[in-house]
Amino acid sequence: MIRKVVKIIAIVALIVLVVIQFIRPDKNIGDYSDIAAFEAETKPSEEVKAILKNNCYDCHSNTTVYPWYAEVAPFTFFLADHIEEGKEHLDFAKWESYSIKKKDHKLDELVEEVEEGEMPLESYALIHGNLSEEEKELLETWVKSVRAELQSQL
Repeated sequence: MIRKVVKIIAIVALIVLVVIQFIRPDKNIGDYSDIAAFEAETKPSEEVKAILKNNCYDCHSNTTVYPWYAEVAPFTFFLADHIEEGKEHLDFAKWESYSIKKKDHKLDELVEEVEEGEMPLESYALIHGNLSEEEKELLETWVKSVRAELQSQL
């Protein structure tokens, strides 16, 4: 009896897994022109640009580079949710629409999240690698200079 129930559950789970492969959330695909305004205003060095590209833009802009497993449900939904939530907190593609005060606040949060180890997310860092102390320092130094410029405009 128990074997039969387990077998039915396994078959139903397999059917559900196959069916959800055909349900796809929209992808977050743009190009780097979407972040041009952000980079033009904040003037990151090449090193900082690389850090942002490798650790931030996937979830905080329209330039997501999807890994192979993004084509397999339920990971498609997991990634879509993370990207949507990430862009709610900070979207580099919408940088121009932020007020100076909001830009300053977002950069302050960026450094705070990195310093506290909250960003990049652990699930992202497992696959893509985490920030080194040197990279964290580069980001912090860059953010301080950008924030000083923004605060002078307030």
